[in-house]
Order: sequence, then structure tokens, then C-alpha cells
Amino acid sequence: MSQYRSLADSGKEWVFRREEPFVTQEDRAAILLMTESAGANIWRDYISDAFLYPDLFSKDMWVKTGKTGEDDWESVWESDELKLPEGVLTHCANWGDDTKVYFCCHADFVIETTWGGFARSWKAFLFLDSDAVLVGRKKKQALQFCENGQVALLLRP
Repeated sequence: MSQYRSLADSGKEWVFRREEPFVTQEDRAAILLMTESAGANIWRDYISDAFLYPDLFSKDMWVKTGKTGEDDWESVWESDELKLPEGVLTHCANWGDDTKVYFCCHADFVIETTWGGFARSWKAFLFLDSDAVLVGRKKKQALQFCENGQVALLLRP
């Protein structure tokens, strides 16, 4: 049984088909929406086994306590600059382009792609739900793109 489901059926595919920010066909092909059960497993293992949505996180959860810094994503997102904010690139400097990453909006909506694909397409991803958490497979670093325009630079336990 596949661990992926159709992004088109989710109603969210449009964010990756916009002219601006443009996502290449190659990068779109590597953006995989996980089935609800597979996404729930990633959410449970990487994010939380107690909270299903970011807005429910308690203040003592690792996403709140593991912050090592923050950077402004919103001003870069609104500019012509294509690269992720410098603080994000520095925080995730040991991630290779082929590192598998999970963009976790909530327990039922998790997208798998590669770090290189995410880094090229990050502006499109941010059209999705706010407060999403990005984690890298077998990586301690994580990011939370907060509704206030800041990206929290996190370390997972």
C-alpha cells in the first residue's frame, strides 16, 4: 500500500502550480503528500504524540522549548530574493540537497520532499497552513514557519 496520496485531491496542489513563486516540474514531482496514516506516523515520531495541530502545542513542548534563534521569513518571502533566509541556511547547513524532509502542517497533512526541493520551492510551501514545522529525516535541526513572519530555528530532542 502506498504511503502517498494525490496532492490534487487535497485541494492544495494549486500552491505548487502558481506562476509565482514558480515550482519546476521536477521539484513538483518530488513533492509527495503522505497518506493520513503515514503522515500521522511522521507527526507522532517527529513532532508530537499529544497534539494534532500546531496551535494546540503546549508551552513545554520541544517546538516551544527547543528554539535556538529565529529569523524573518516574511520580508524575504515578499521580496524578489529566491533563497531561504540566511539564518535558516546556516541552521540547516549540514543538510544535503537529498536529505528527506517533512513539511508538517498538522497530523493529517504532511508533505515529504527533499531539502534541495524545499529550498528552491519554499515560497510556495508557505501558502499552506501557518505554523508548519519542517523536520529533516535523522536530523536534529527543525524549523517552524510562524504566522507572525518569523521562522523559529529549533533543535529536536
